[in-house]
Amino acid sequence: MPKSKRDKKISLTKTAKKGLATKQSLIEELRKCVDIYKHLFIFSVANMRNNKLKDIRTAWKHSRFFFGKNKVMMVALGKGQTDEYKDNVHKVCKYLKGEVGVLFTNKTKDEVQEYFTQFKEMDFARAGNQAQMDVVLDEGPLEQFPHSIEPQLRQLGLPTALKKGVVTLLKEHQVCKEGETLTPEQCRILKLFGHEMAEFRVQIKCMWNSETGVFDNFTGVEEPAEEEEEEEEEDAEIKI
Repeated sequence: MPKSKRDKKISLTKTAKKGLATKQSLIEELRKCVDIYKHLFIFSVANMRNNKLKDIRTAWKHSRFFFGKNKVMMVALGKGQTDEYKDNVHKVCKYLKGEVGVLFTNKTKDEVQEYFTQFKEMDFARAGNQAQMDVVLDEGPLEQFPHSIEPQLRQLGLPTALKKGVVTLLKEHQVCKEGETLTPEQCRILKLFGHEMAEFRVQIKCMWNSETGVFDNFTGVEEPAEEEEEEEEEDAEIKI
């Protein structure tokens, strides 16, 4: 019997891809911000945490943040003098690499640098981070944990057992050494014992003034050299 053409499987989880319209909308938003705000800053993030970045966005409601889509942002601002949206704004595009974002604000350079220099918060490390110190757990009872968690502690590599219903570390255990790369198991143990080793911080890399067209580099090193990169197909589709 031939297969019915009406018998089609439809995935309920299928979602529409963000296409050209979304990219063009982002480009328009970026250019609108260039026209509205006095300063454009490029910032990098160390030990990225979405909740920390959300706190900064809340504190800076008077400004606009863009994070991610570096190549689209480069198209919006202009990669060179021939296609830049405004004088010298193409210079900031050299810094749109890796985990960086764009901040549009009317605050002064000193106000921005002062705020982000002071904004540093500790959080728990993730796999791949480096240990900031030696952590050694002493032998003895671990009364902060319920007895039900003891099997999980053993699975993480801790020499534990239940003694009279109390989770007990049978011998001294070194979790990590300073400078070594942390594993998922080590990160889990450090979190359970309350050791925070990841410092979330934001570094301002450069600034562009929309009124004067002046560009300032804050990194203390020479501007990164321009590199000719192969354009991805999705970027080649963007037409202005």
